[in-house]
Amino acid sequence: MALIVQKYGGTSVGTVERIEAVAKKIKARRDAGDAVVVVVSAMSGETNRLVELAKAVQERPDPREFDVLVSTGEQITIALLSMALKEIGCPACSYTGSQVHILTDNAHNKARIKEVDGARVRADLNQGKVVVVAGFQGVDEHGNITTLGRGGSDTTAVALAAALSADECQIYTDVDGVYTTDPRVVPEARRLEQITFEEMLEMASLGSKVLQIRAVELAGKFNVPLRVLSSFEEGEGTLISIEDDSMEQALISGIAFNRDEAKLTILGVPDQPGIANQILGPVADANIEVDMIVQNIAEDTTTDFTFTIHRNDYAHALEIMQKTSAALGAREVSGDDKIVKVSLVGVGMRSHAGIASTMFSTLAQEGINIRMISTSEIKISVVMDEKYLELAVRALHSAFDLEES
Repeated sequence: MALIVQKYGGTSVGTVERIEAVAKKIKARRDAGDAVVVVVSAMSGETNRLVELAKAVQERPDPREFDVLVSTGEQITIALLSMALKEIGCPACSYTGSQVHILTDNAHNKARIKEVDGARVRADLNQGKVVVVAGFQGVDEHGNITTLGRGGSDTTAVALAAALSADECQIYTDVDGVYTTDPRVVPEARRLEQITFEEMLEMASLGSKVLQIRAVELAGKFNVPLRVLSSFEEGEGTLISIEDDSMEQALISGIAFNRDEAKLTILGVPDQPGIANQILGPVADANIEVDMIVQNIAEDTTTDFTFTIHRNDYAHALEIMQKTSAALGAREVSGDDKIVKVSLVGVGMRSHAGIASTMFSTLAQEGINIRMISTSEIKISVVMDEKYLELAVRALHSAFDLEES
């Protein structure tokens, strides 16, 4: 008997009919002899509806009360799915995050899981029940409801799988696996049978929307095998696991991209120790995450400092930079919220030279200007104008022979 944790996203449980279809899938797994724990998201569109309600009452909703509100979406789904399972003769029991003691810190709207108590879940599994748990939510040490941020149900599923020492954590979604890139941009994109935690972590952090980055981090940390599967069609999906020496590593596993980028440049800043902290400190204090950073020193002992952030934070960060510029006596602040980031990812980069030059020459042939470059051991990222995104992804996908063989 295997212990399997399954997670179903919002589109998978978007209607009563889909919930009933998921119930049949779960029952078939249990009837085959496996113990099954299920984590579900809110029904498709429900969280957005709740967010709009909150903003109709408060322009900037109170973080604690916001969590109380948006966490109710998953509570609806767990109840309906448990009812659907019982209706077809499958014993089931639903729990909110607090009921199975998913303990988090107190950072409302983007809390981090600190501990999961699997005792209650194990007791139900031993009685032959399917346990249905609300994703995306937990409780802090003071009993306050917390939420884990968008996509947090993936993290809930992995955390439960780790706590229960599950054999596999299966993420059911509206795609049938992890692809070399988004098939909507490159129709020839190929589904990967297997990918390493390290590669998936890079893909998730660089814009691939298949899995939440914290879920991949957690899976890698506790070595929980992850499998991405489709809710709507049968298939093996994509297995995400530790690197296996027997795996024949492709040069490049995939191309990730992120449309939600913006960049800010502060020009003519004094070139002196601590200047980076004086620029980025106020940005960090505003809870704005910085991605890529480039600093250029001019001949007049000043420096130009450029960094990228999420596009949603652009207006706030620009306001902060204008105040910082005045305080530092900088020449000016400029910004651009019409940029994108395109990244090559692959553990094969470790043992192959020339990948960067192939990438740059491919983009040059298409007349695409690179604004910023960032590299790591298994990835190369470039920032470019938004209008070139799809052209760049298609050209690189072809240049590295990632199409279906």
